[in-house]
This record gives sequence, structure tokens and C-alpha cells, in this order.
Amino acid sequence: MKLKALLSHHKTAILKRWFEVVMETYPADTARFLKNQNNRFTNPVGHTISSGMEQLFEGLLNEEEPDNSSLFLDNIIRIRAVQDFTPSQAVSFIFDLKKVIRRELEKEMVQNSISEEVLALETRIDALVLLSFDIFMKCREKIYDLKANELRNMTFRLLERVNEIGQVPEQELDNRESSIDTIKRNEVTE
Repeated sequence: MKLKALLSHHKTAILKRWFEVVMETYPADTARFLKNQNNRFTNPVGHTISSGMEQLFEGLLNEEEPDNSSLFLDNIIRIRAVQDFTPSQAVSFIFDLKKVIRRELEKEMVQNSISEEVLALETRIDALVLLSFDIFMKCREKIYDLKANELRNMTFRLLERVNEIGQVPEQELDNRESSIDTIKRNEVTE
């Protein structure tokens, strides 16, 4: 397979350019931090994205089923789901891989006439996009469920407080009733 050899040979350049393209989707300050911090502890987001992209690329190289890459996609998509990305923006980084590969292998693709292999690769990339969208929607559903549960819990606690304030303890009611009875008896006897 000619394409696999070409992709393996250009792997570092492809991954570097793909990471740069993904970083362009972030604000400038954030992108600068994510690019320059390689430590997984000081920059867990950048590290997760970078290592996830590498694993996705390896899966494509090895022609693995898209479902085998779902863990790596899940890690990246979870990050993008909690950020201010629309669904299409959150998963578009996978489409960017096609552009990066075409740009990086442009000459070799023409010289080696590997268009069928490229088409097969792009079909696998498209399958990753669909899987990514499913993962993104599950993450967003979870976020909305968490928000709804928190709102429900806050409302319940607020109602409990209102009920506590509005309720008069039974003993206090009994004391009030006996005081009223005493006053009535005193009025009758006077």
C-alpha cells in the first residue's frame, strides 16, 4: 500500500500541521498556551488533544474500525463539548485532517496515482466525523442533564427553606392556642 507508506513517512509533519489547524479554532491566547505547554499536568487539554489526534491518526494508518478510535475521539470531543463550540465546530477538526493530508502529500498523490487509496482513507475519516458527532451530542446531553438536575435541586432547596420559614412549629401553635383560651377565660370571669 503506497498511501500507508507515505502517511507513515510524513506522519510528524501531518500531525504537527493538524494540531496547528485545530489550535487556530481557539482564541489566540488560549492557542498560544495550548501549543507551548507540552506537560500533561500543566496543560492537560493540549496534551489530551495532541495525544488523541496521534492515536486517531495511528488508527487510520492501521485501518482500524472507527469504533476502535472512540476513546480517543471521546477525550477530545468532551473537551470541545464543554467549550463554546457549535457541534459543527467541535467535530470539524477531523475534516481538517483531510485538508492537511492533501496539502502534505499533494505531489506524491499525483506521482503515485493513489487516488483510490486516498478515497478509502477519506471515507474512514468521514466515519470518524459521524462518530464524533454522536459523542458530542451525548456529551452535550449530559451537560444539559447536569444543569437541569442542579436547577431542580436548587429549586427544591429553596422551596424547603420557604416552607421552613412559613411553618410554625406545633408546640408554638399549642402555646398560642392555650394563651388565647386563657385570655378568653379571663375576659369571661371579669
